[in-house]
Amino acid sequence: MSDSASLPTGAAGAPAPPGRVVVPADDLRAFTQQAFKTRGMSHEHAATVADALLWANLRGVDTHGVTRVPRYVELIDLGDMNATPAMVVKEVAAGSVSIEADRAPGPVAMMRGMNEAIARARVAGIGIAVVRATTHTAALGYYTRHATESQCLGIAFSGSSPNMAYHGARAAGVSTSPLSIAAPGGDAQSPIVLDIASGVVSLGRIAQARKMKQTLPPGLAIDREGNPTTDPALAWVPLPMAGPKGSGLALMIELLSSVLAGNPLLAESLEGTAAGKRHRQNGVCIAIDIARFIDPAAFALEAGRLARDIHALPATDPAEPPMTPGERGDRMMRLRAQTGIPLPPPVAADLRALASRLAIPLPAALGV
Repeated sequence: MSDSASLPTGAAGAPAPPGRVVVPADDLRAFTQQAFKTRGMSHEHAATVADALLWANLRGVDTHGVTRVPRYVELIDLGDMNATPAMVVKEVAAGSVSIEADRAPGPVAMMRGMNEAIARARVAGIGIAVVRATTHTAALGYYTRHATESQCLGIAFSGSSPNMAYHGARAAGVSTSPLSIAAPGGDAQSPIVLDIASGVVSLGRIAQARKMKQTLPPGLAIDREGNPTTDPALAWVPLPMAGPKGSGLALMIELLSSVLAGNPLLAESLEGTAAGKRHRQNGVCIAIDIARFIDPAAFALEAGRLARDIHALPATDPAEPPMTPGERGDRMMRLRAQTGIPLPPPVAADLRALASRLAIPLPAALGV
């Protein structure tokens, strides 16, 4: 998930900032997979979760990468994330399914949801999977991009407990409610992948600033009293993107995912019920079979044409021509696949502590 406003992380292609440890992606993936297997995940499920987290790191969305591994392990230990879920798929109507995720890890449940949606789209033209009672859904672009590999348009969104201020309120009322839409690119272009949240900044970015002791830019967050703050130690929740538009979008995503799934999250939490105190999320995956509407080759041709037109627009910064959604992440992925993933000292320390607790080997680069 990318942010509409984020903290500076350095330009793509720039060397890792001083103090960061650079770890090969494959080594981090293997470590992450092993960590989850120690908590009972199957080889397949552990591989899916590890790949989703590493995908985010490779694309520069480090807030949704391996920094989440200790938290995921904690959720398993608390019983909020189920390492061995018994997911049930229920046919709702032509092209529609409901998935009882049984508190499965988000990447496991959402990937199942997108695959079910793709399969229904092949039959009905469009497929939708409502994913009920999962956990942290990770970077949604991972699932929508997967849909494009089957010549589908992919859409995914998810809701969680209140973690963002509602416009006009001095307290959390909605979640940051991420949303992703992906389409196949054209002329050998990578897929066009929009991956955003309804907050000005993600909670993960605030947590990252807290770990790195970085001051937040103004206008991103409020403290527990509802006052604006730039101190990440005091920042409680982010503000909504574009005021009423961001909080309105988040509210509608709660209705489209959680309420539709019969698993309301916001009201339960705001009213202080027992159910509202547990970590829970819901999601929706949608796939549209392009071939039912237009020749996929013609779609790709027009997508490539549009991308070229965007690139040709006058640039506000000559060194950074306009890009389509996902291009910056593709550029970072190519770089980090070759050079490795830079981890800030606090994240590296967290992974070392986790390795010690789980009695698993560290990647060589982290063992120094």
